[in-house]
Amino acid sequence: MTMMNRPLTWIAAGALAVVSLPAMALQPFKADYQASYMGMQANGTMTLASEGANKWRYSLNVKNQLADLSQSTVFEEAAGRLRPLSSHDRSILLVKKRNVDAAYNWTSNQATWTGDIKPERRGPVALKAGDMDALLINLAIARDLAAGKPLNYRMVDEGRIKPMTYKVVGQEKITVEGKTYDATKVSRGDGNKELIAWIVKEFPVPARLLQREGGKDALDLTIKSFK
Repeated sequence: MTMMNRPLTWIAAGALAVVSLPAMALQPFKADYQASYMGMQANGTMTLASEGANKWRYSLNVKNQLADLSQSTVFEEAAGRLRPLSSHDRSILLVKKRNVDAAYNWTSNQATWTGDIKPERRGPVALKAGDMDALLINLAIARDLAAGKPLNYRMVDEGRIKPMTYKVVGQEKITVEGKTYDATKVSRGDGNKELIAWIVKEFPVPARLLQREGGKDALDLTIKSFK
């Protein structure tokens, strides 16, 4: 799967954090990002909104003159886990459009996909406790990092089961809205791709996300406001 086919999948799996500690309750938010995508300036937004009845919608959007990308997941909290219930992935790159929807059925323990996706990728895929889609892995990373746990996960996304391992690669200072914060850098690599996130404890979302491909910056998101 190339970045052009599904640009947000890679960044979504590193969009690290709606909560920074396991005991913290989920709270609605909106974070605006200054972004760069495909070498052009873009705007990015992350939001968390309550859907009622212990359900939440977490969304990531990036848009510039060349592309309009969005991904959202509806999930619930169950037995201390964040379980995906459904997701929607949309991309418009110049004149090419793509839409994919996912359904995670925890009664039958199966995930299925519909829309612009190959027949062999539609599922069903057997679900196990703890499985997440690309967006929800962020929550586990933030909480596990705070608790000192290994950052090892199983992503079930678009007909695939993929293990993911993140590692802490250093500490840095990062400036947001004129104020400097201490940030922990977390990274994972896959072939010629790398995702780096700067996690700041004062923010429930990443202060910065950088996706690199072939040694070059492909997508860069830096927070500019949070509420």
